[in-house]
Amino acid sequence: MCGIVGYIGHRKASDVIINGLKRLEYRGYDSAGIGLLNGELNVTKCKGKVVELEKRIINSDDTSTVGIGHTRWATHGEPNDVNAHPHWDGDQNFALVHNGIIENYDALKKELTTKGHIFLGQTDTEVLAHLIQEIQKVAKCDFVTAVQMALKQVDGTFGIAIVNKNEADSIIVARKGSPLLLGIGDDEIFIASDASPIIEYTNKVVYLDDDEMAIINRDGYQVKTISNIELSKEVHELEMSVEQIEKAGYPHFMLKEIHEQKETIADCMRGRLVVSENRIVLGGISEVLDRLVNARRLIIAACGTSWHAGLVGEYLFESLAKMPVEVEYASEFRYRDPLINSDDVMLVISQSGETADTLAAVREAKSKGALVLGICNVVGSTIARETDAGIYTHAGPEIGVASTKAFTAQVTVLSMMAILLGQRRGKLNDKYASELIQEMSRIPDKVEQILKQTEAMDEISRLFTYAPNFLYLGRSYNFPVALEGALKLKEISYIHAEGYPAAEMKHGPIALIDEHMPVVVVAVTDHTNEKMISNIEEVRARKGRIIAITNEENSDVQRLAEFAITIPSTLDPLSPLLTVIPLQILSYQIAVYRKCNVDQPRNLAKSVTVE
Repeated sequence: MCGIVGYIGHRKASDVIINGLKRLEYRGYDSAGIGLLNGELNVTKCKGKVVELEKRIINSDDTSTVGIGHTRWATHGEPNDVNAHPHWDGDQNFALVHNGIIENYDALKKELTTKGHIFLGQTDTEVLAHLIQEIQKVAKCDFVTAVQMALKQVDGTFGIAIVNKNEADSIIVARKGSPLLLGIGDDEIFIASDASPIIEYTNKVVYLDDDEMAIINRDGYQVKTISNIELSKEVHELEMSVEQIEKAGYPHFMLKEIHEQKETIADCMRGRLVVSENRIVLGGISEVLDRLVNARRLIIAACGTSWHAGLVGEYLFESLAKMPVEVEYASEFRYRDPLINSDDVMLVISQSGETADTLAAVREAKSKGALVLGICNVVGSTIARETDAGIYTHAGPEIGVASTKAFTAQVTVLSMMAILLGQRRGKLNDKYASELIQEMSRIPDKVEQILKQTEAMDEISRLFTYAPNFLYLGRSYNFPVALEGALKLKEISYIHAEGYPAAEMKHGPIALIDEHMPVVVVAVTDHTNEKMISNIEEVRARKGRIIAITNEENSDVQRLAEFAITIPSTLDPLSPLLTVIPLQILSYQIAVYRKCNVDQPRNLAKSVTVE
């Protein structure tokens, strides 16, 4: 989950790298470092954010045009100056940066220690640097061969970039399980974990796949496998802009992304929701649609917020398409020997398209003959390339670590898929399908109505800033929304929160309710409304503080709640697209009042590319 940037060309490398690391800081911000080649190899690194690194090099007169940089999310070894990347080999001839986990680092470290290697820190990355050094010394081979031989000995995942002072005009990169791409400019090449650091310089990229490496110099680049087989790689064009990764006047990326949801939901539907013809067109899965329609069951796998979207999907597919669905934590899926058949379909959901556990689920399902589909946001990501077919959400870059617009875009895609499958399977009557499609087209404007209430919600957020715990309750389509609301609050405000199906409150959580407990109730006027009112009465009887997310016309819930946040009415299956937005705003405002780092909450990173 670390971020890597590299550069070789005609610009001042430190400027390119520092700027790129700032763009990648959502991937990790425990420490940062830079290695620059300019006759000698100079490494500067420190604990803390990239701005701390920038302070250390700001007065440098280094004119180097070759270098690598890293922003860290700690796995092995606490965040400090020593464990920050880049890491040297024992002779300080070369330095490398690494994203991933070397699982057999301990055994390698013990073996290298017996051969006289001395380690300064606790990271697995430092072990890889010393292993390359040892192999080159013993095998008496060239540096590229030593890197290849070392990478064949390591278990785990890696995205690495290496600079060597004895090969001053080159950078070596390699990947297995951790994303890396090359940005191709005019007489310059950029290296990055994703496109955000390079988009202001070039829109042409080459994606490295697993077990591939590139040797980059001033004349260009050569891609080969780690087994030394030369490859020809396609150059792709990026579909993003610099403006999309700027704050655009908002104090935080998260707030900007919350307010973008009117546009991102509309963008997700554009060209797919054909309102005039009452139909859905999903070109990304058109070639496999028959197999999906006739699938024995649908297995949805995801992590975090995407898993909550998958739970909404379960309700959608079962209700609208009458299709058996199982929703799995991707992190558990392959470790329990899942029973998968060739007539099953796996649907994986990932904002980044690089989530390590979700990618492992893809490979597990494919190995057992299932059709594997993907829903992701990042064009050209590993999951997008490795799935059999899929649908992009077109939400644009999401920089805030706490996911907002990605969730509603994922639910939008799932809603369209469920309607389409319901129609194709003959389980959704034409009248209701038409109503759903018509109503989906109205969702962006209804989102805008909710966003106009942001200031009105501020007083509720201020009042509960110091609450130690929150309980979130929902039923049916809005049970996953309760889970997502609780997750948002935990992620960015550090307040303990739990989401539950409302009826499960009596099976334990009710013991926690007293006059100090805020209970957020998602209670829309659907078929569960009367049951939700009963649950609210149970909370009131124990003096819980009720914050209700409800429809404008739901006077019963508004009367019972201490605070009511009203939203426009919609059809039941589409309600999560509206009910989740007040919960995002509530979490954001509470975190701001608590003076938390909203965009970069402690211990978290945006893209979980390690297991």
